Amino acid sequence: MFGDFATETLFLFDGEVMIDSTATARALLASSPIKGPAWGQLMAFLSARFENLEAQLQRVPHDGVVELTTKQGAKPLILRAEHVGGLTRFTLIDASKDGHTAAVDALAQRAMLDELTLLRDTVATAPMLLWRENAAGDVVWANGPYLLQACAFQDEGKELGWPLPRLFNRVAAKSGKDQRQSLSVLGQPTLWFDISSKPEGDGDLMFAIPADAAVQAEGALRDFMQTLTKTFAQLPIGLAIFDRQRKLQLFNPALMDLTHLPPDFLSLRPSLLAVLDAMRDRKMLPEPKDYRDWRRQIVDIEKAAASGLYEETWSLPDGQTYRVTGRPHPNGALALLIEDISSEMLRTRRYRADLELGQSVIDHMDEAIAVFSQSGQLVMSNNSYAALWGHDPADTLGDTTVRMLSAHWRMQSAPSAIWAEVEEYVATVGDRDSWRGEVRLLDGRMIGCRFAPLAGGSTLASFRSLTPAEQGQTRLAEGAGLRRA
Repeated sequence: MFGDFATETLFLFDGEVMIDSTATARALLASSPIKGPAWGQLMAFLSARFENLEAQLQRVPHDGVVELTTKQGAKPLILRAEHVGGLTRFTLIDASKDGHTAAVDALAQRAMLDELTLLRDTVATAPMLLWRENAAGDVVWANGPYLLQACAFQDEGKELGWPLPRLFNRVAAKSGKDQRQSLSVLGQPTLWFDISSKPEGDGDLMFAIPADAAVQAEGALRDFMQTLTKTFAQLPIGLAIFDRQRKLQLFNPALMDLTHLPPDFLSLRPSLLAVLDAMRDRKMLPEPKDYRDWRRQIVDIEKAAASGLYEETWSLPDGQTYRVTGRPHPNGALALLIEDISSEMLRTRRYRADLELGQSVIDHMDEAIAVFSQSGQLVMSNNSYAALWGHDPADTLGDTTVRMLSAHWRMQSAPSAIWAEVEEYVATVGDRDSWRGEVRLLDGRMIGCRFAPLAGGSTLASFRSLTPAEQGQTRLAEGAGLRRA
C-alpha cells in the first residue's frame, strides 16, 4: 500500500489497529523500549515530543488534516495526521535541514540515539560505581562516580591513564559472590561498598553499591549486642533464650550457676525439653510424683511461657527456692528467667514466724490488747480483747479503724469523754506521752485503760478489769494535758 512512499515514515491505522506501515516506520517501532501494541508504542514516542498530542489528534476526523511541530528545545519534527477513507495516516517529517521538510528515513536511528543518550546520562549519574573488566582484569570502562573516586586516589598533578586504575580487589569477580570491600584515602573517612559482578562476554560487569549506612548500622548493632552480653553476664538471674524450634540460642553464666548444667552441654544448643531433663537429673526441678505427669507439665510450661502466662515458684529438694518466669519473644522465640529467691523466701518465712510468735505472745496475755497504725487502722488484737469487748476484729484487720472501735466501746460502756480523747490521741503526730483512765462497762465492771505510743507512730491500747481495791487509784483527768505531751 505504501510502495511509493517506501523511504518515508508512514503509519496507517484503523482506530488503534495498525494495518500498514513503511520499513522506516516499522524500524522506529522496533527500537521503542515500550512493548505491546503498535498504537501504544507510537503514542509513547509522539507524546514525548509533541504537546497536547491527544487533544490535537481528536481534531483529525473533523479537520481532515492536522500538523504538529515538536516541543521547544526538542529536535525539529513535523507530524502530519490525516483522515483518509475512515483510516488515520500519520506521517513523520524531519524539519532540521535549513527549514526544508524532508521525509524521515532515519527516525529509527534518531530514536535509538535518543535512548542511548538517556542510558548514558542514567549510568553517568547513577549513585553507584560501575565498571567493566576484560579477561586480563584490566578496567576498560567506568562510569562517572568510579572515575571521580579513582581521581581521589591519584597523586596530585597526575592524570588518569589507560587502562583505568583498579579500586577494588578482583576476588569478587573471580568468586562470583557478593563481597564487601572498603576504600581508604588518607585524611578521609573509610568508604564501604557491596561488590557484585555479572559475567559478560570475555569480561565482567562490576557493581559497587555504597554500604556506609549498612556498616554503621551493623557496628551499632554489634556494640549493642556486646553491651547486652556484658549486662547478661553480670545478671544474677539465669537467662535462657530458645528459638521458635525451642533450641537454646543464648544463655548467661548465672544460668549455669543456678542449674548446675555444664557449659559444653549448653553450647550444643539443646532443646527446651533436653534442658529441663538435664535439670531434673541434677535435682534442680521440683520432684514430680510420676514422670508422665511431669512431662505433660513441661509441655504446659512451654505453652504458657509462649503466651506470656508462665510464672511459678519451684521448691527444690535441697531447700532452694527458684522463681521461674516465661516470656514470649518476637518470631516465636521464648525466654526463661530463673531467679534464686531462697533468701527472700527465708526472710518471708521468718517474718511470718515472727508475726505468729508475736500474736501467740499477746494472745496469752491477760490484758486486752489493740494496736493501731499511724493512720488509725487496727493492725493487731488478742484473744483477751475479744473476750472483754465481745467481738473479734482479727478477721477485718486493716479495714477496722479506731473510730469504728471507739463507737463500739461507747456502746459497751457508761458515757465517758475518754473515747473522744483516744481518737484524738491516735491521730496526733509527733511526741506523745502514755496515759491511763478508767471506764465502767454496762455490766458494772470497771476496767482500766492504758494508751501508749509505739514505734513508727503506732498506738497501743490495753484494757484490764480492775479489782475493787484498784478502783479509784487512776484519776480520770478531763484535761488533755495529763494525757498528751
